[in-house]
Amino acid sequence: MTQNLTISGLKIALYEPDIPQNTAAIIRTCACLGAKLEIIEPCGFLMSDKRFKRVVMDYMDLKQIEFYQSSEKFFEKKQNQRIVLMTTKGSLSYTKFKFNSDDTILFGRESAGVPERVHKLIKDRLKIPMNDKARSLNIASSVAIVLAESLRQIKLI
Repeated sequence: MTQNLTISGLKIALYEPDIPQNTAAIIRTCACLGAKLEIIEPCGFLMSDKRFKRVVMDYMDLKQIEFYQSSEKFFEKKQNQRIVLMTTKGSLSYTKFKFNSDDTILFGRESAGVPERVHKLIKDRLKIPMNDKARSLNIASSVAIVLAESLRQIKLI
């Protein structure tokens, strides 16, 4: 089923992503669900990477993607905005959290998450509950799960 989704103020942010296929899949998810994507550089790949291009296809609408040259520039711009960090170290489930339509939901690097200094900057740290024998979900799956729930809560889907 397709519909015209109004672009919300909701944003997904990726901290120094390092797997091109995951970033491309997240771009597609954000495009399909009407969320803006913010990418904090440096990335661990080039946007010209053929693995990236193969997955992103024609979903690379640069109007809905904002790049930050560093985490410092990202946090500088977000000074008075709520940032929600998704982390396996979180104590609160994303389903028990009340998302706002102008939240920025930050996901860490696939290989290392976010550094401790970033954890300290963010009050709201959430997790996706999962089997305790598993280490983590794929970041593209995690983004889709959390984005769908946040959009459901703010009644955009």
